[in-house]
Amino acid sequence: MRKMSVLLVAFAWFSPVPPQFVEAAASSSSPNIKVLVAYHSVTGHTEKMAKGVVTGAQAVPRTTVVLKSVGEVTAADLFSADALIVGSPVYWSNMAGQVKTFFDDWQFKFGVFPEFKMRDKVGAAFTTGGQAASGKELTMLTILAAMLGNQMIVVGGGGAFGASATTEGDSPGIDDKELAGAKELGRRVAEVTWRVKRGRAE
Repeated sequence: MRKMSVLLVAFAWFSPVPPQFVEAAASSSSPNIKVLVAYHSVTGHTEKMAKGVVTGAQAVPRTTVVLKSVGEVTAADLFSADALIVGSPVYWSNMAGQVKTFFDDWQFKFGVFPEFKMRDKVGAAFTTGGQAASGKELTMLTILAAMLGNQMIVVGGGGAFGASATTEGDSPGIDDKELAGAKELGRRVAEVTWRVKRGRAE
């Protein structure tokens, strides 16, 4: 009986949030959820995906979303956010140098470490790459690894490791399916963040 109880609790935590559960947030006394979407974009593709992520997150009641390029993000933005979603184009099967600098700034500029000031915030990733097998999964994993190293709670959505788009060849730009994946990621992060914050309040 005890084992069955544990399994039921685990299922309730990781299963998708029922629509009525999310809608209940709008009428509850819980504070708003703040989601920070940070990205780097040169061609505009990653920026378009970022805006899709924003749209998805905004679909969840009581969610405030801040959209900034990684170079614009401040320590105050990080510490006031309940969740962080980071997007990067693929540069040689890795995150862009600007995104890596953003994470490096957590320690050397923002003072996130060694107190782990991002601990227990929800994190996720999205990316764009020219080719179908250009290293998009590796790029998202490097972003998620940086978050895990800071003891964040990482989630997927829009794909196994996050949302992604192929932007060259037979699939130029961001198509509707890829944009839908970005929206799905944003919504999932907001839903999970709302549940995490609600759980802390209880």
